[in-house]
Amino acid sequence: MAHFPSHFDVAIVGAGHGGAQAAIALRQNGFAGSIGLIGDEAELPYERPPLSKDYLAREKSFERLLIRQADFWRAKNITLILGKRVAGVNADAHALATTEGDRIAYGKLVWSAGGAPRRLACQGHDLAGVHAVRTRADVDKIESELGAATRIAVIGGGYIGLEAAAVLTKLGKEVTVVEAADRVLARVAGEPLSRFYEAEHRAHGVTVRLSESVTSIEGATTASGVRLASGEVLPAEIVVVGIGIVPAVQPLLDAGAAGGNGVSVDDTCRTSLPDIYAIGDCAEHVSRFANGARIRLESVQNANDMANCAAKAIVGQVSSYDAVPWFWSNQYDLKLQTVGLSTGYDTTVTRGDLVTRSFSVIYLREGKVIALDCVNSVKDYVQGRALVLAGAEIAPAKLADTSTALKEMQAT
Repeated sequence: MAHFPSHFDVAIVGAGHGGAQAAIALRQNGFAGSIGLIGDEAELPYERPPLSKDYLAREKSFERLLIRQADFWRAKNITLILGKRVAGVNADAHALATTEGDRIAYGKLVWSAGGAPRRLACQGHDLAGVHAVRTRADVDKIESELGAATRIAVIGGGYIGLEAAAVLTKLGKEVTVVEAADRVLARVAGEPLSRFYEAEHRAHGVTVRLSESVTSIEGATTASGVRLASGEVLPAEIVVVGIGIVPAVQPLLDAGAAGGNGVSVDDTCRTSLPDIYAIGDCAEHVSRFANGARIRLESVQNANDMANCAAKAIVGQVSSYDAVPWFWSNQYDLKLQTVGLSTGYDTTVTRGDLVTRSFSVIYLREGKVIALDCVNSVKDYVQGRALVLAGAEIAPAKLADTSTALKEMQAT
């Protein structure tokens, strides 16, 4: 029997960054109706980015990851329904069904369910010792097995994989990163940044295997190694898989929502279904920062800004979602800050010297600045944002000149 109301004026599915911010923003914008925040984990809403960084390294306690303390949610009269997974949406009846059979009716629905880690499709993918890095439980399980592990294989050379590799190496483990592409960060960064991070990881003792695919995870009940397409087996007691997410949108698509790679939303975060909004990792939206393409963005910035946009639409203060994307990654003593989207770039400019470990890679498309990756270069990150917003046309030689601050550059 459910121990929570069976109807909410606004129901929010997903208690991560987007869902939590949607509930907070509704109250900040004067919404006085009932709000239910439904999450499939038993935890209070918490920050996910530190999972592969400070939390895995045990440099930050879980308590410090909480977006708000329990008393905040009570004070704001936001009902938390935790440990419940929504399995179905009846858009006509304005009702949700959980896997346990609970029925929750809503006036408006905000879908912020994020995604599930993409799993390996090969034999052995479900063995003990094979882990994603998506939830607190994932990281706690890895941590519980570290004492008995010497060798760790990380499948995927994206940010999650590299962040985990950096932490696990620091903890004294022998780490091998296996990446199917011919460079790390291939889907999100240009070659100069990829090669820089590859060299950094190698310098810290990580083995980096590029252009390698995994055909199976070896082991009877527990992982003992990773078999590559060449037949070579990399011994490993723990396998960390970081190969992206599958958007958690099936209940909406089954209910008739338009979508494909996620669920499609308009510029106010509204889906094609009545009174249903979608935000965050699972929301496919048109972005001028991606040259007008429909994209999904997996970032805290996107989740929070979309949450604010949806909340305003619900209270009648409609505004378009047009926030400039930004991201960050911490690996070793390197702080990478990215502004804009480099997708579709045709030119890269390296500003500064990679040897100093403080530099920026600036991306241009048809002569216009579209993104910056700034490594230990906060000033470039802060000042470069204006160039991205303006689509500034600045000569590559001028952008590369570190004697002139980016804020002083005029379009050519």
